[in-house]
Amino acid sequence: MTERKEFNGKVLFLDRSDINTDEIIPAKYLTEITKEALKPNLLEDLSLDNFDPSKDLEEKRVIITRSNFGCGSSREHAPWALEVNGINLVIAEDFARIFRQNMYNCGMMAVELPAKEIESLFEDFSKEETTLTTDMEKNTFTLKSSSGKSRTLPFNISGFDRTLVEYGGWVGYADTNY
Repeated sequence: MTERKEFNGKVLFLDRSDINTDEIIPAKYLTEITKEALKPNLLEDLSLDNFDPSKDLEEKRVIITRSNFGCGSSREHAPWALEVNGINLVIAEDFARIFRQNMYNCGMMAVELPAKEIESLFEDFSKEETTLTTDMEKNTFTLKSSSGKSRTLPFNISGFDRTLVEYGGWVGYADTNY
């Protein structure tokens, strides 16, 4: 079994819906042959007020965003660019289907929460440095802000998606089971 990824750390709030795969990693970098080569270009084309990827990505390990994250082209490079930057968890209202599955295939998590919950997280935590801790046994996330606010909330992922996470992705699962 491949080592399970970490799903804890500082949160990057991206307050926009429909962030597409070209904004996650621009198409001009798709000829790169290593994940590491994608690292410096994560979110460089994202159009979002007051967002500077050269500063705002530093030490971030979790993204919380709005709806339809990962829409656009159906390529694995977008999850790879997140992964190589240490971001293994994206929380959103919903995801583009293929992007979502590519996340789990890489042993990462794309977790959907209701729009009201996402809105509440933005209202209560997005203006401060916030850290998220994942408890896979209890299926909960705990958010803590720099001012001391804290909230624990439940999440759900399917049994097979959980298995992919436990094996570090599809390759780890296939190596063990086939």
